[in-house]
Amino acid sequence: MSVEVYKTDIQQITCATLPTKWGLFDILGFEREVDSECGARIETAVALIMGDLKNLPPLLRIHSQCLTGDALGSVRCDCRGQLELAMKTISREGAGILIYEFQEGRGIGLMAKLRAYALQDKGFDTVEANEHLGFPIDRRDYVLPVEILKHLGIRKVRLLSNNPDKYAALVNGDVQVVERIPCEVLPNPYAKKYLLTKKLRLGHALSLV
Repeated sequence: MSVEVYKTDIQQITCATLPTKWGLFDILGFEREVDSECGARIETAVALIMGDLKNLPPLLRIHSQCLTGDALGSVRCDCRGQLELAMKTISREGAGILIYEFQEGRGIGLMAKLRAYALQDKGFDTVEANEHLGFPIDRRDYVLPVEILKHLGIRKVRLLSNNPDKYAALVNGDVQVVERIPCEVLPNPYAKKYLLTKKLRLGHALSLV
């Protein structure tokens, strides 16, 4: 696995309004340059912000890109359900932030994720599929979301997540998590094995499977 070094500080590229079916958000674009053994690349993320983030520790959802779930409606994962639940919860409260990272397939990329799908069709679970392909179980990191929060002056959050790695990344980045709130949707038969693997092998806090 290559070692990555951040060459530039985070930069806010732009800000625009984003009307959604859950209400009006501001969408902010962020990027920074990362150097690795494979060469320089630009890491990007967007932050969707609603309401006043300064009054109370805001609701926070860190969401990793899932083309198949978020955009194409796949039900072999819970990604789209979590995304919609987070936006609905933020809207209901009237304030919060959702950081959307481009880390498809737990960071292995879309094509590798589809190859992992093919192995899962043969009986592998998500952990076994990644390992069989020579990838880490989860290649993601959450350094960029931490830096986005600091850029926005946010040092305390209420985290909408079932993932212990996201909690740990925030704490290790000196962002205080004052509350952890489940972000769990009702499972369907196609996603049951996927969710059980997240619960039993990755330590996700899931109560509905």
